Amino acid sequence: MERSSLMLWKVGLLVLALIKSSSATLSPTGINYEVVALMAIKTDLVDPHNVLENWDINSVDPCSWRMVTCSADGDGHVSALGLPSQNLSGTLSPKIGDLPNLQYLLLQNNAISGPIPTTIGKLEKLQKLDLSNNTFRGEIPSSLGGLKNLNYLRLNNNSLTGPCPESLSNIEGLTLVDLSFNNLSGKLPKISARTFKIIGNPLICPKANNSCSAVFPEPLSFSPDALKGQSDSERKSHHVAIAFGASFGSVFFIILVVGLVVWWRYRHNQQIFFDVNDQYDPEVCLGHLRRYTFKELRTATDHFNSKNILGRGGFGIVYKGCLNDGTLVAVKRLKDFNAAAGEIQFQTEVEMISLAVHRNLLRLCGFCSTENERLLVYPYMPNGSVASRLRDHVRGRPALDWTMRKRIALGTARGLVYLHEQCDPKIIHRDVKAANILLDEDFEAVVGDFGLAKLLDHRESHVTTAVRGTVGHIAPEYLSTGQSSEKTDVFGFGILLLELITGQKALDFGRSVNQKGVMLDWVLSLSLSLSLSSLCVFLLLSVQCILVIFDDLANVKLAESFSEV
Repeated sequence: MERSSLMLWKVGLLVLALIKSSSATLSPTGINYEVVALMAIKTDLVDPHNVLENWDINSVDPCSWRMVTCSADGDGHVSALGLPSQNLSGTLSPKIGDLPNLQYLLLQNNAISGPIPTTIGKLEKLQKLDLSNNTFRGEIPSSLGGLKNLNYLRLNNNSLTGPCPESLSNIEGLTLVDLSFNNLSGKLPKISARTFKIIGNPLICPKANNSCSAVFPEPLSFSPDALKGQSDSERKSHHVAIAFGASFGSVFFIILVVGLVVWWRYRHNQQIFFDVNDQYDPEVCLGHLRRYTFKELRTATDHFNSKNILGRGGFGIVYKGCLNDGTLVAVKRLKDFNAAAGEIQFQTEVEMISLAVHRNLLRLCGFCSTENERLLVYPYMPNGSVASRLRDHVRGRPALDWTMRKRIALGTARGLVYLHEQCDPKIIHRDVKAANILLDEDFEAVVGDFGLAKLLDHRESHVTTAVRGTVGHIAPEYLSTGQSSEKTDVFGFGILLLELITGQKALDFGRSVNQKGVMLDWVLSLSLSLSLSSLCVFLLLSVQCILVIFDDLANVKLAESFSEV
């Protein structure tokens, strides 16, 4: 009786832990409002080339999304949104105003229409705003005058109408304002920008006290008070001086650029990582790693055909490929290769993950680095991921029986222990879930995607970064503080155990147990195939892992716990 009470008490702790996890993920304090705002922007835009395909509402961190840049101050807030020349159309959502830390908004050279959202005026940190060469309509919002930090404003080549807002004269730090080639009219306020372009607008006045009756016949680039009181001779000599200075400066600039290129090539030709011309196809090996050419991997994946997609992640898409010798591989094509985060991620994976060799870790066997592409090559896992297998049924029964699920849990635990205990510096995975556990030909668990984790210096017990992971698998402590440690992975492992027990996704735990009969059928099949004591021990182990965030058990070796199962 006493033992049964203890068992019920511990199971109660599991329910409490799940409630805490769910509230941390779904409560207002757990919502990433930047994700919500960006998804609203994506919804209102028409994206014919799927530039924004990795923008995912289930993500808690948009910093790995394509065209999104986050601040490097440790807070990880969205600081720049750059989508120039992406053939986007549709409208710009007013939710743009819900990105309070935005400093750069660059949407030039698209076909975005509709009005310019007045909510842009809420972006107090905005420094550069470029909406040029679109089809925006309506008036220029007067709220833009509240952007005290703005120094660069380009709204040229749109279909804007009405007057230029008087409020723009309140911005003191403007360097450039380009309102040319719209349908603006009325009086022009005194704007303090060093460069101010208004060519191609009807009924524009260069002075606020004159009547408007003309169109400027040539591009006008001026500081409003700079043209007063200059004689023709002064202007002529001034132009000659400018021409001479520009010519001298251009020559000096060209010499400087050539010198820098020569110096850069000399340094980088002596480093391990170097770019290979697409036509040059040597076999370059770094230890056990092979360097592939982009042409070789492009051919292996049938030009990255969508039919060969194995999965998608925050840093790229994984394709199935077949090399010339018939070897099947998984090719991970990184996105945002030219962004700081993408490049750092690539260097981290190639240099550090290749050193993490274990039976239960996905082995990196090659890479490709060119001027325009970054790719990683892994062995192909024929049985897919645990997540996909958990949903499969064979003759009405789950494809993974209880013995196989316990074996998967044990293999995953051993892989995580290796990352935590044997790697120097230790590696924190930060996104332990069934979708990141692959199955080889023997159905042995192989932990993948640990290359996307931040490396933890051996002198520290935790690291503070932008929150990364999947909703439902993130420890509440990590979600609220941004501090990741071994506890983060232990918590994720506990959620993985619940996935193995129930066959459901983490966010499905709270749904009806009779939904499609999944939960009920699984519990009934368990009762027929094993003793309930085995299930309870497995369940209690998941409770211990989930509750690790509340105590000091971060350094527990997960594999040792399975000696009791």
